[in-house]
Amino acid sequence: MAAIGSLIFCTDCGDLLPASKGSEKNILRCACCGAENPDHPSKTITTRTKPSDFPSLLRQKLSIVQTVERHKVQTERIDTNTDCRKCGQVGVRYSEVQQRGADEGSTIIYNCDCGERWSVNN
Repeated sequence: MAAIGSLIFCTDCGDLLPASKGSEKNILRCACCGAENPDHPSKTITTRTKPSDFPSLLRQKLSIVQTVERHKVQTERIDTNTDCRKCGQVGVRYSEVQQRGADEGSTIIYNCDCGERWSVNN
């Protein structure tokens, strides 16, 4: 039996021997020619890797941490087609939020400068 790294080969026929059985007492037996070698018991091989050993674009995208401060996020827009129900102002600020299930429409929350607020479920 000849070992190259974690692979063990039969010295009689060159066949790759089966993977470890996990016990020191297991004697490797070649499935091809039947040769045995009690001096070369099977070994349990443990491999450890780090994420940096296998770089990928997906892993790089996931590792980029982005911090967003809620008060700095601009989520309001102006709807020029909607008038305020209270004061009649043309162009009312609105935000779109998902308050219900993902398979249902979003909720539009309108905010006028006069203080009037209302919402519409789409």
